[in-house]
Amino acid sequence: MAQREAALRLDEQWARIRSGEAHAGPAESERLLRELIGALREPARSDPECAARLGLRLGDLAARRFGGGDRAGALAAVEEGLGHARRAAPHAPEYARWYARGLINQGVWLAWPLSDGARLPRHPLGGGAGNGPGVMERAAGERARDLTRTAVEVWASLDQEDPVNRRGLAQAKVFLADRLAELGSAAEAVAWAVDAEAGFRRLLLAAPSPEEAREAEEALDHVGRQLELRLRFLDPDALAGLRGRGLLPDRLLPQAVVAARIRGLPEAGIGARLGLDAEQVATMLEVTPWLAVWRVEVRGPDGLWSVQPAPWQGSAQVRGRTAAEVGGGLVRGFAKSPLRPGEGVPWRVLVWWHEEGDPAGAAFRLVTGPGSPAGTPS
Repeated sequence: MAQREAALRLDEQWARIRSGEAHAGPAESERLLRELIGALREPARSDPECAARLGLRLGDLAARRFGGGDRAGALAAVEEGLGHARRAAPHAPEYARWYARGLINQGVWLAWPLSDGARLPRHPLGGGAGNGPGVMERAAGERARDLTRTAVEVWASLDQEDPVNRRGLAQAKVFLADRLAELGSAAEAVAWAVDAEAGFRRLLLAAPSPEEAREAEEALDHVGRQLELRLRFLDPDALAGLRGRGLLPDRLLPQAVVAARIRGLPEAGIGARLGLDAEQVATMLEVTPWLAVWRVEVRGPDGLWSVQPAPWQGSAQVRGRTAAEVGGGLVRGFAKSPLRPGEGVPWRVLVWWHEEGDPAGAAFRLVTGPGSPAGTPS
């Protein structure tokens, strides 16, 4: 009993430092955290509260390691912490919340290499385009997805009359959407993000304070931006599937119409897939521009592609046109340009929606030259 009480007193001291109520230098806080973890180990064997707090503090240690660039150390610490947190979770809702948050953190750290500096997927098309993540990265990403799905299940098992649990569930769904997007499951990622968005809207409507309303609004802004970006990677069939399941909100329909048009679907086909009449489709295409970003490249003797100067690298807002129509104009223009290389030298035209990216993810891609099916986009 004395050992348990001493450990909990240390935990209170650490909690004050962690929250900023008390101050300690880096070395002192590191020493205290390690002492606390050691003090909690023995009582955690039989005491749920100590087990839950040990899981929480190992999570704190993991966060410090990750912040210092030690991803492997962070993963080892959080893995150990989750073992304690898992055993404690059934004993109190608060312990279950700590467990769910730990699962999400582990998922973030596992999947870190699958996202870029802006936390957007490096491989939004998965591995199907031939340039996906490596075997180890993908395995880590799949484990991150599964851990995050477990976190969603933990939050969903808690009392949904409690707004803390509703907010936790909505946030977990956003993280699950992120993990799915990193693995190239764009349609499933959109479905979970739409579900999360609905949860945040309910929280906003029921927010008891301006601060909680502001938090919900910020979350909605983030999710809305993510949804708009992810529509770039959905084909017309995926868009139609989401629409049929009620997972394509009306506010996203203009973006969905543009997405289908960029991929070459005629207006009549767009209307049929998305349940819109001809006038609605035409109006949405007229008032919703998309940013076409292009690059023309010539392959040198060393096999590397060199980007050509403006206007063969640039961007412009366009309305109602497909990526193939934009790309076709660039192909015809460059074919008449003095920069066009001689016969036998490959060159290519790439067009993306919104921003440059991997050539495999271009909305239009055409390569000319030896061994290339000239005039055929890929």
